[in-house]
Amino acid sequence: MSSVEGDPAESFGDVERRSRRAQRVVALVYLGIPLVFLGLVLWISSSADPFNWQIALVPLALLVIGWFLRQRHRYKPGRWATAGLWMGGITGLFTAFATIVLDTNWLATLFLPAAIVGAILGVAVGRYGQRTLMHPAVPELAESPYELTFRVRGLTRLRLVIRRTDLVLVERVPIRTAEGDSPAEKARTYPLTAVTGTYEVSLSGAERLKFPEPLRLAPAGTPGPALILQAKGADWVLPQNEAAAIAEILDRRIAAARAL
Repeated sequence: MSSVEGDPAESFGDVERRSRRAQRVVALVYLGIPLVFLGLVLWISSSADPFNWQIALVPLALLVIGWFLRQRHRYKPGRWATAGLWMGGITGLFTAFATIVLDTNWLATLFLPAAIVGAILGVAVGRYGQRTLMHPAVPELAESPYELTFRVRGLTRLRLVIRRTDLVLVERVPIRTAEGDSPAEKARTYPLTAVTGTYEVSLSGAERLKFPEPLRLAPAGTPGPALILQAKGADWVLPQNEAAAIAEILDRRIAAARAL
């Protein structure tokens, strides 16, 4: 029997396919990049006289770290781009620096550009994995084991993270210290069982959005879909282009949390 558009079984199968592709990207970020790093430094060292085996210690350490972090982050797509940044940046930096064992050690002066290029490529791979899994958002993602992260539309540092038993509104804020500004995250956590309402609305762009708590860079009332989230007496209006699907995901996870 042919499946029809919107068939839940078909949509769930699509999420399964997305998950398999995303997990291949996760393996590439956490294990593939360190393995490429290891191969490059061994190839560089093999051209040196004498062979310098100690040069492989850094990529081996990165491979071990990647192995453990992959187990912790495999279902947290919000972490993949950051992991790609560090894995790619470290690979570019130390691969260029490893050329110091060669006679043409001027290549080591390229360590900074190599680190930047590696970091950019790593972030791109991590974001590709996240996009492969989560775009477009579908309600069936609620049944997946993933910690779902959605960015709020506009020039804002606010993200909505939907976990199995709670949701978190995460705001990235600059912290001013004697050394300068450094990023930090401010989180507001609500148990899913405390969420009393999730609604999709359409903003005209003329609305002046108000929030239960002050935000450093609050979302503006830009035209388009938005999610109204009610929890513990607080109303959050979160501009998000996939608000309808997010509301359905929340409803399903709320029902599952209350059934526990």
